[in-house]
Amino acid sequence: MNPEPAPDEATRATRAGHLVEEFRALPATSDRRREIVAQLDGDCGNADVVAFLTALVADPQEYDLARTEAATVLRLWPPADPDLRHRAGRALLAALNDPEEDLVRQYAAMALGPYASDDPAVTEALIAAGGSEEDPLVQACARSALEEAGLA
Repeated sequence: MNPEPAPDEATRATRAGHLVEEFRALPATSDRRREIVAQLDGDCGNADVVAFLTALVADPQEYDLARTEAATVLRLWPPADPDLRHRAGRALLAALNDPEEDLVRQYAAMALGPYASDDPAVTEALIAAGGSEEDPLVQACARSALEEAGLA
């Protein structure tokens, strides 16, 4: 039995577009929103998906579990395009600086590892987040991200 062929870029982009539309149509606290973000895993070659994930992770009004999932996807699949990569790193940085959401801050800190060597502001924020005044889990995640980036 032959495995199914991999979908082409146009098919993946269409699928991703439908998922983003479904996400936006759901109630703000629907757990399906987190699932949709997880389904976008691997679609970070698509600029529209990166823009969606970037806006989602940076928005403090969004569902926290969807934001943590977006941070995870951006960590696993950092965009190759330098401009998109910079925007994603800055969105994760905004999430790291969100004083209301320690869980989101933890995931943002973990996700910043691949972006730290590209942006001195990210490196500085991770160093600060690894300090003694922070939530212990945010500290640990920031230190781990710095190690991942080879900066610790």
